[in-house]
Amino acid sequence: MALFPRPLLVDGATHPAQQFRMMIRDLTGGSEGVTEGDDLKVTALATPGSSVQIAPGSGTIRGRANVYQGSYTACNLATDTVPIAATGASARSDMVVLRVLDPEYEGSLNPATDNINYFEVISGVSSSATTVPGGRTAIPLARITIPANTSIITNSYITDLRKITRPRRERNLVIQSPPSISGLLGGSTTYSYFSTAGGWNIAVPNWATTVRIKIDVSPLRFSANDFFGSVRATFGSSLTLQPTLVDDNQGTVTRRVGTVIADTLTLPADYRGTTQLLRVQGAGASGNLGRISVDSGTALAADIQFEEAPR
Repeated sequence: MALFPRPLLVDGATHPAQQFRMMIRDLTGGSEGVTEGDDLKVTALATPGSSVQIAPGSGTIRGRANVYQGSYTACNLATDTVPIAATGASARSDMVVLRVLDPEYEGSLNPATDNINYFEVISGVSSSATTVPGGRTAIPLARITIPANTSIITNSYITDLRKITRPRRERNLVIQSPPSISGLLGGSTTYSYFSTAGGWNIAVPNWATTVRIKIDVSPLRFSANDFFGSVRATFGSSLTLQPTLVDDNQGTVTRRVGTVIADTLTLPADYRGTTQLLRVQGAGASGNLGRISVDSGTALAADIQFEEAPR
């Protein structure tokens, strides 16, 4: 019968391997790739040579020999090395993949004695290839573009092709309203913090590689004269969101206009697992006569999304 007669997992029942593979497919939503950002990364040897090294880690590989083959998991428990053939008179691109060759669907390996998952080097792929050629049950790890007459592989030849099966995301919305009016900014082209807007201490997940930040400052208070300048935000000691231009030509009357700051930032490794301060700044342009500030009538709302990618 087409329907598996016993669901996973029932005491006293037996289940075919395909049923477990279909469970893996269900749990991963049909996706494939490495499990975490450092898993199965391909790099040159510490002293570059004619092989590359593959870091420990695990991955999920979707079967391609049959539509209901399901998905496999594979794990590399220690750094492995894979030889790369030298080039001759012409340059060549190779792809390093994690391959599964299941004799239930293809090949004649014996799972009891043979390695049916292994690292494979596919030689002579396109110099822009990002997917595994030939319908193989495999996930791409790296493309190596090797100049002519070369036998030593350096990191400059290696392009990372890994994707994460189920990349993690974490989103936070934090809100702040200053207790009183801040110092007036705009008399200098040097950025300064709004004195009464202390910002937010943001916990950075230890797996995060990028962060998307959108900060609404509504309304920003304008006074003294026409204002021409910008606002931005800093995140920790080394990251700065791109400035948002503020150009207001409403004269000397005090008025209020909202603005938005937004950017996508690559997180340094030393940010992961730490807490970093996110805080808004402002500055005037050269010759600016106006001033900006925030006060108890201002709401600052920061939408922060951390994302995971191979690293």
